[in-house]
Amino acid sequence: MSDDTSCGAAHNEETHFNLRVGAIFILLVTSGAGSLFPVLAARSKLLNVPVAIFEFAKYFGSGVIIATAFIHLLAPAFEALTSPCLTGVWQTYPWAPAISMMSVFAIFFVELAAFRWGSSRLQKVGGVHYDHHGHEQHAGATHAAHGPETTTDDIPSSSKEKSTNDLEALRPHAHNHEHSHNRGDHSSALAQIVAVVILEFGVIFHSLFIGLTLAVDPQFITLFVVIVFHQTFEGLGLGARLSQLRLPPSYSWAPYGGAIAYAMTTPLGLAIGLGVRQTYNPGSTTASIVSGVLDATSSGILLYTGLVELLAHEFLFNKEMHNASTAKVAYAGGCVVIGAGVMALLGRWA
Repeated sequence: MSDDTSCGAAHNEETHFNLRVGAIFILLVTSGAGSLFPVLAARSKLLNVPVAIFEFAKYFGSGVIIATAFIHLLAPAFEALTSPCLTGVWQTYPWAPAISMMSVFAIFFVELAAFRWGSSRLQKVGGVHYDHHGHEQHAGATHAAHGPETTTDDIPSSSKEKSTNDLEALRPHAHNHEHSHNRGDHSSALAQIVAVVILEFGVIFHSLFIGLTLAVDPQFITLFVVIVFHQTFEGLGLGARLSQLRLPPSYSWAPYGGAIAYAMTTPLGLAIGLGVRQTYNPGSTTASIVSGVLDATSSGILLYTGLVELLAHEFLFNKEMHNASTAKVAYAGGCVVIGAGVMALLGRWA
């Protein structure tokens, strides 16, 4: 590697090579289990998952996403972009928080544009649709992107009957078919998919670099054990978000596709890392800049998603939570804190 792209030569460990190869398949299974469980629990009657478990996974996952943004993305971005290998403009400004802030604003404006475009389309076709958070509203009605939820008086009687069972009310398929013929569903579905693609972007690049690091890190055993839990919990947070999608039948594949894409990312990064382990230098100038910028960008995405899309949406603007008992609100908040705490603790090792 040339001197202008490297800060020292690569001296990567060759130990535990067979186990590193096996880790590809282990991480594929554990990551997939974490991301697919909430999706299957919300959509499959065969699993018969209790509502309490599903709700725990949803709130726990919100905490995981927020802790991932702060501990597993923003902190490494600071470290990478303040590396002594970097010179020039990289040493004259705190780029990690600046890039993260720009990412937050970028995601906000993208979501705002998508919401306005979808609302405009739906006003033209009329009828009832679901916004990108899965809440029913009538075309032409004013509704802030994260404003108060639709009241039960606005919901057709057929939907009320379907909501009598708590578990059915949590399952997207209980609502998807009523207006599946409405052209507005497709605009709503596209807005939801855009929101999830943004979240996937924030998670996937992080997972890719985790795999690359695992392929060459000398402390492989410790890091591998931590990453198994890390990817499982992070998958749980992503899966909880995917499980909340309200899509027409033609888009029913999207939650499963998102969960599978996440499950494949870290194994893919690990496989690439093993293939280039003789030349890849995670401490090089180029690697530090690329990983730092992507980590900072991803942290902004997950911060916006975790704080606005998940916490504000589930607690502040959720009419069900407004009317819930103090014990239920405390339980939900406790699940968020536990998820964040567990993920933050894993940051001690990875």
